[in-house]
Amino acid sequence: MLAEAMTALAAAGGTAVVQAAGTDAWTGVRGQVARWFGRGNPEREHAELERLDRTAGELETAAPAEVERVRIRQEAAWQGRIQALLEGLEDAERDAVVDELTALRTRPASLDGGVSAGQGGVAVGGNVLVQADHSSAAALVMGNVTLGNPSRPGSHQD
Repeated sequence: MLAEAMTALAAAGGTAVVQAAGTDAWTGVRGQVARWFGRGNPEREHAELERLDRTAGELETAAPAEVERVRIRQEAAWQGRIQALLEGLEDAERDAVVDELTALRTRPASLDGGVSAGQGGVAVGGNVLVQADHSSAAALVMGNVTLGNPSRPGSHQD
């Protein structure tokens, strides 16, 4: 039987898979999860990619009234798969796999391709501080901006 901490880790892993589906981070998470389950076997990895795609598809096509039920069912399914994998391993290998799962679950989305921006946009995978002082302007991207004193109402500048 799995220790309580590993059961909690499997639950968190299941939740992480489902939460990533349909987001910018999905491609990175999808590949990592498939490699984690595949354990170096390309056929198993391919099968996992198909399972992951079915998960994302079910979540994407669920009727609005059914989304929560589908999400819960998918989280439970992935938790069960993670638990089954962990239970089938010897202790030494299990410890290494738990470390991999922990790293996968806590890896920032920005390292998985989770940050993106359209043309002309700026994508940031961490904290940004943009600050202006002394009547100035500050921005990551700024269009046509003119700084100065506005003209007085009623006065004409030629």
